[in-house]
Amino acid sequence: MTTFEQAPKGILIAVGGNEDKGTFPRAKKQFHLNFFELGILKRIIDTMGGKEALIEVITTASMIPEEVGAMYLHAFGVLGCQQVQVMDIREEADALKPEFLARLRKASGVMFTGGDQSRLFRIFSGTAFHQILLDRYHREPGFVIAGTSAGAMAMSDVMIKGGSSSRSLLKGSVKLDRGLAFQENVIFDSHFVKRGRFGRLMEAVATHPYKIGIGLGEDTGVLISQGNFIETIGSNLVIVVDGHHIKHNNASYAAPGTPLSIENLRVHVMALGNYYDIRERKFCVGNKIEVPQQ
Repeated sequence: MTTFEQAPKGILIAVGGNEDKGTFPRAKKQFHLNFFELGILKRIIDTMGGKEALIEVITTASMIPEEVGAMYLHAFGVLGCQQVQVMDIREEADALKPEFLARLRKASGVMFTGGDQSRLFRIFSGTAFHQILLDRYHREPGFVIAGTSAGAMAMSDVMIKGGSSSRSLLKGSVKLDRGLAFQENVIFDSHFVKRGRFGRLMEAVATHPYKIGIGLGEDTGVLISQGNFIETIGSNLVIVVDGHHIKHNNASYAAPGTPLSIENLRVHVMALGNYYDIRERKFCVGNKIEVPQQ
């Protein structure tokens, strides 16, 4: 993989999801996109360049890719986007197909759907498809990588792949793995407030205290520019967990299944109109963060 010395010029948009789109049994027909009505999908379109944007929807994480792909085509169409296609990539070999690589090079941006974040890593990591995404994200202003639920969680280099909310903050209850590393200084979690995932993000940050934990509420997301400046979008909450000031922390030596103890873990609650600077670890209300021009 190519290494990059400068801040990325593209944009990440990580969305907390609404329902487990991509994990429903086929008998359940609630495949609607609740969050697009609240402006998140429109914001994604605008960031990709408007209604004429060339958008590729990647349904790889889903176990029901046909239904999920159709749902996104309909949702984008309702908002006036007609140049939207679905990449039906289900296995590693699919990610090597020249037609998909050519489409990826032309796209204004991509949208990863929900489902299983481990599938995204297994199928894409280290492939030419992954490298094109990384290259375009780091080098091309305006290129957008968006993802919801699992599609958001896979964006970081350290990824939460599972774990019990009810047993969180007991050593080892959160399962971590490698992600696709579009964002290297954070750990994402999704469906955060509704499913009570505070404890598992705290454990993830205690295990990696120099990462910023970002818990994405449903109907809510973050727009990250230059790999650093976070803007909250949507109707719900984003929880930021900062471990840089931790003092006592037994995460490295506690026995499996025993309680963690963590001193001085900092938490911020962000809503629409709030901003956060990851490097400076600075919270702002309103548009007070000056994003330097690239």
